[in-house]
Amino acid sequence: MHEDELVITDAVARALVDEQFPRWRGLPLAPYPSTGTVNRLYRLGSTLAVRFPLLGTEARAARTELEAEAQAARELQGRTPFATPEPVALGEPGQGFPMPWTVQSWVAGRSAFEEDPGESVYFARDLATFVSAVRAMDARGRVFDRAGRGGDLSRHDAWVATSTARGSHLFDAAHVTRLWSSLRILPRPHRDAMTHGDLTPGNVLVADQRLAGVIDVGGLGPTDPALDLVSAWHLLETKPRQTFRELLGSDDEEWRRGMAWALEQALGAAWYYETSNPSMSMMGQRTIGRILTADAGA
Repeated sequence: MHEDELVITDAVARALVDEQFPRWRGLPLAPYPSTGTVNRLYRLGSTLAVRFPLLGTEARAARTELEAEAQAARELQGRTPFATPEPVALGEPGQGFPMPWTVQSWVAGRSAFEEDPGESVYFARDLATFVSAVRAMDARGRVFDRAGRGGDLSRHDAWVATSTARGSHLFDAAHVTRLWSSLRILPRPHRDAMTHGDLTPGNVLVADQRLAGVIDVGGLGPTDPALDLVSAWHLLETKPRQTFRELLGSDDEEWRRGMAWALEQALGAAWYYETSNPSMSMMGQRTIGRILTADAGA
């Protein structure tokens, strides 16, 4: 999926686990099919997940990032009615793999790629409950202080322009350009709220059309409250989406900012993963379609 993607074989994964955590030598370790773009996932026994990063960086910086991710997971643990991963261990670089890696608790459920909850009003209610619970968390004086989604929309102009040009064969680029020109000027709210930060189908687990759990919680932090509204466009069809909005009480400006963040993310996913991760590309295309349809009917 990436030019500099790391390779982790099953044999190397087994050796790393056995050498660094001998207590788990007797547990089966098997690769788990995933649409994830930054980690290769293994299931260890029945209660653990092992995540090996796919993107290589300086090992010490990567370890700092994984420690921050673990802290975010601990902060979120038990703060919503839904299961989220609990950090268990941090592995070190070893023979055959140059990066630190993590062990977490296994969260049961099928990703929203596997079990599409888009037509379920019950799922929409669960999702609103999750977002509300995260928003209610104390930011402890922290504010948005990083690059990426959640800051000033206009700072994403270059990425949107590149993505629109590269993906113009996948969606109505002229409509996207017109819509972005109206969304990019929306003012950022004066107050941040806690958000998950990446509520995409691969990070949302479903069971019987209800929300079972949420994973990849390392992006938890204070930002534009509209950021988690991307889930309305990535995950929900029209009626459940309206239920989700009503339960959160989103006004027009916040709702359109959520649309903007979803559009920015979907545009990149549509073209970047077109051949390397078709599920992610199709997610992007579907999200763009939902947004353009809603805009046309507004």
